[in-house]
Amino acid sequence: MPPVSLLIKPASSNCNLRCEYCFYHSIAENRQIDSYGIMDTETLEVLVKKALEYSDDICTFAFQGGEPTLAGLEFYKKLIEFVTKYNNKNVKINYAIQTNGIIIDDKWAEFLAANNFLVGLSLDGPKDIHDSHRVMPNGKGSYSRVIETVSLFNKYNVEYNILFVVTSNVARYINKIYKFFKSQGFKYLQFIPCLDPLGEQPGGYKHSLSPERYAFFLKTLFDQYYTDIKKGDTISIRYFDNIIGSAMGYKPEACGMSGICACQFVIESNGGVYPCDFYVIDEWYLGNLNKDSFEDIINSEKAQEFIEVSKYIDPNCSGCRWFHLCRGGCRRDREPFVDGKPVLNRYCPAFMEFFEYAGNRIFELAQYFSRR
Repeated sequence: MPPVSLLIKPASSNCNLRCEYCFYHSIAENRQIDSYGIMDTETLEVLVKKALEYSDDICTFAFQGGEPTLAGLEFYKKLIEFVTKYNNKNVKINYAIQTNGIIIDDKWAEFLAANNFLVGLSLDGPKDIHDSHRVMPNGKGSYSRVIETVSLFNKYNVEYNILFVVTSNVARYINKIYKFFKSQGFKYLQFIPCLDPLGEQPGGYKHSLSPERYAFFLKTLFDQYYTDIKKGDTISIRYFDNIIGSAMGYKPEACGMSGICACQFVIESNGGVYPCDFYVIDEWYLGNLNKDSFEDIINSEKAQEFIEVSKYIDPNCSGCRWFHLCRGGCRRDREPFVDGKPVLNRYCPAFMEFFEYAGNRIFELAQYFSRR
């Protein structure tokens, strides 16, 4: 049995911020039910029990939203209780949570550290940039509160990464953003291109990330990343780490860089299961853990259809000299489909420009890390 990884949405689409680029808000709006509320402990117990019966080696419980901390700290204490109760096979357990950090206090930070949660903390750079997108319901920015959470994480030695959403209007400030992250001592960064609503032609919003801006962003950020590595001041940037890993012959750990979709277990708060975080919509509903087994879900026709439809590769992509590094990119960036097939990745021009610019240095770093 391969490692089992669950992405759980215990608060469904509920959130205490109003980020203008939130892709899950647009996903929820296009379902018959936009929010399934807070997951009850009965569903959590069923989920944990079935996951640990299904898993043989490693099981990861990852939590996302909406905002997953809205489920409350007691919910996560119950999680630990249920894992202890049902882990009869001594499966290795990993915990992760992605949060905006708004309600984190000392009790939260102490709990996350004590139970070895890896936290993804959303922070869009310095105050002026962060507060331009990530705002409270009253319209005020959330930067100061997130920085307080950073201090708490440092105080309690919580393991955390920084998550940054790349929009067109902030991509041009990447030098400023990277310098800020370094000044804060952050060593693990994930830069995530913002998503336009599913089914729409991309590029229709002021925050929509254009291929031209993304190319500039990737090239400028890579220059900084490369320079720091050469100076011995290595900072992990997930996308570049995966690209260099691919150049070394390793399979990317980031799902969207593997070229073909896998069927994941994305679990809404009512127990409903979907194959991918970007497709938690009625069309791709796979079943419900309150009545279905993991075996039935992963072997369902709908799950297999999700994988199969991602296998098509545009001829312009498969013939590209950089295909072995790019692999076509994430299927979500190949929407909307034409004649039932994914189109060429909308960021293809950006990737080509980036690889032409940085390709030699990517392979140089691959050789460098191979010798270490």
